Amino acid sequence: MKAIEAENLTKIYPPDTIAVDSINFSVEEGEVFGLLGPNGAGKTTTIKMITTLTTPTSGWMKVFGVDVRKHPKDVRQMQGYVPQAISVDGDLTAYENLLIFAKLCYVDKAHREELIRDALDYMGLTDRADDLVKHYSGGMMRRLEIAQALVNRPRILFLDEPSIGLDPFSRRQVIGYVKQLNEKYKTTILITTHDMAEADELCHRLAIMNAGKIAVIGSPEELKTTVGGDIVTVELSTASEPPPLPEELGAVISNEGGRLKILTKNGERTMPGIVESYDKQGVHVSSISLSKPTLEEVFVKYAKTSLAGAEQTFREAKSARRSIVRHGR
Repeated sequence: MKAIEAENLTKIYPPDTIAVDSINFSVEEGEVFGLLGPNGAGKTTTIKMITTLTTPTSGWMKVFGVDVRKHPKDVRQMQGYVPQAISVDGDLTAYENLLIFAKLCYVDKAHREELIRDALDYMGLTDRADDLVKHYSGGMMRRLEIAQALVNRPRILFLDEPSIGLDPFSRRQVIGYVKQLNEKYKTTILITTHDMAEADELCHRLAIMNAGKIAVIGSPEELKTTVGGDIVTVELSTASEPPPLPEELGAVISNEGGRLKILTKNGERTMPGIVESYDKQGVHVSSISLSKPTLEEVFVKYAKTSLAGAEQTFREAKSARRSIVRHGR
């Protein structure tokens, strides 16, 4: 049985904003599936439709064979959802947050206490269960949000930017818990992220969205091969628009302030020619390096944009988590 099936899934917001444009995809049971794309690509709207938080304009979906439109309550009871925004109450303890969530999810009263304690223990929060959440760090809040989503023992877990706003140590912790959930408990997980390293490490397959459509679906390794060739990274002495390269040397796929990424068939052979070409045109190459395509290059190819725009989202989330911590102090 498929964990998720979606066919011609469409969402149009009044008057005529197409957020999701007739997409088709499926997620296998026990799979970690990633949704990648720039801000506004339709990722969060897609998750909201699957989790019954918004109604599709057209198309259909099933979660473990259950029609989302016809049986929304049954679908919700199979799911856990961790949104981008802070979803825990800072003026309550961790235990109280999970208790409220357990009641909202209709968790059987006879097993409620056990499930709450199990979720707190799994996320390493047992010793802080009775502390007010506003005294937590940003990383602890994120772990509590995941614990909250696990209270009803979901068959499928939705994580919208799971490591957003976290420091490197907290990020590694969260990724470790997510991997263990999938590997040890076979939980199906759907992730949206701007972090390509995170997607590469966690996802069995992923889809890249752009302008409401799915541009490509495949495993990280499969998608990297679609880029083709090598990536030559060039640092120029000027941030102004560089002169064009001869076609036989490769194609510039991104330019961030004079740092170019050039897709070429054979990097070792073309690197001397790239330096010589810019030198002849009066542009000095400060440094040059060679690498194989990464998910970032895949993202740039199919999303038609760089990842720079995602940085503001991460800054806002980090600021929000720091703000609630400062307020608690």
